[in-house]
Amino acid sequence: MCGIAGLVYKDGKKHEAGKDLTAMLESLQHRGPDSAGFAIYGGLDLPENNYQLNIEVKREMGLLDQVKTTLSQLTPIINDKIVPSVENYDVYTCQIELEGFEQVKPLISHLDNIDNIKVLNGSHSFEMIKDVGTVKEIAKRYDTYHKKGTHGIGHTRFSTESGVDRYHAHPFQSYITPDITVVHNGQITNYWKIREPLERKGHVFETNNDTECAAHYMADKLLEGYKLDEALEQSVKDMDGPFSILVGTPNGIGIAKDQLGLRPGVMAENDDIFAIASEEMALQDVMETNVVEQIAPGETRSYTF
Repeated sequence: MCGIAGLVYKDGKKHEAGKDLTAMLESLQHRGPDSAGFAIYGGLDLPENNYQLNIEVKREMGLLDQVKTTLSQLTPIINDKIVPSVENYDVYTCQIELEGFEQVKPLISHLDNIDNIKVLNGSHSFEMIKDVGTVKEIAKRYDTYHKKGTHGIGHTRFSTESGVDRYHAHPFQSYITPDITVVHNGQITNYWKIREPLERKGHVFETNNDTECAAHYMADKLLEGYKLDEALEQSVKDMDGPFSILVGTPNGIGIAKDQLGLRPGVMAENDDIFAIASEEMALQDVMETNVVEQIAPGETRSYTF
């Protein structure tokens, strides 16, 4: 099933985005028990050309030191921390400095050559948190309740086609353009028809997960100059299957629903908040409203600053 949620604070200021998204995902926990994740924008406040990496590291003697040594040979490590996870893994989070975003993916590829580690993401304007377990477990592990932000998206996952692990948890990110994230409920049935042209254009796929494909697709459209609402509208025309795709960008969020309306999506807004979720009760966690709109088959909605 999977549950998706997103919100924007219309004043563009930092609010308790982590707390609100956690509440929304807890209400959707029944839709996905396997893993959960967040992309919270506007809270990192990193200097230009600074990026945050999250690296899954198996708890083996000397492996974390090897990661740090390899990384420090490539870029300064400005600050770092370790978040203990489950299954004998930790998540190593560090802030690094590069000359530009185009260096992020080569750096990640270099690190991924180390056995028993996997770079989960690299970002500048958002903080990604994703792991296996329930929403409450992950929220406690990463203290999402105190994460500030201007907007964000989240996901709770019921796995149907790929592994249950940190990397396959949503959101997914593309490195073809900065800080585009996607969460997804459903299935893109013409996956290879979407993927192959993107690979010819230089997109590098790490999995066969269709949500990663949607992330590359959306990033590619935005790189070509599409506005978010235009990219969402085009996705409805290009993608087949039952899906609701929720996209996060540095400037806002948006959703696209398949033309048959086979996956749920509702939205509400007031003077302060624009919010989207799989089910109405998640909206009521973050706002008082008597008007909840069903997103129609083939419809898109977005809010950008």
